[in-house]
Amino acid sequence: MDIVERIRQDIPLGVVIPKPEAKSDFKVKAWGKRRGEKALVYWIPNHKNPGQPYAKGVTESEFRQAFAELSGSGVLTREWVNEHLPACAKEGGCNFTTIGGVFVLLGLAKYAKKATYHYTP
Repeated sequence: MDIVERIRQDIPLGVVIPKPEAKSDFKVKAWGKRRGEKALVYWIPNHKNPGQPYAKGVTESEFRQAFAELSGSGVLTREWVNEHLPACAKEGGCNFTTIGGVFVLLGLAKYAKKATYHYTP
């Protein structure tokens, strides 16, 4: 099954995305658009105004590329995302941990060490 279809099927709206160092919850909002493409949009905490979280997103192609790297090499790093998914990385470092967190929710990865997820097929 395609990784995006798996995310659509197995990651419910409202679920908390596991983040290794987050002190607040990051939650899946909906499927929407980012950077001109269908994307998984999620809420991030707004510490200045807690009642109004920000929304960010990871596109379908970014998930596919990241999963190809994770499953192919066995590792997904922030360095790889910064180099190969620059628009995703530019939107914020939380996109890296969102990608990793979604893969953790699917049972396909585990957080191994700072800025590194390992593949767990």
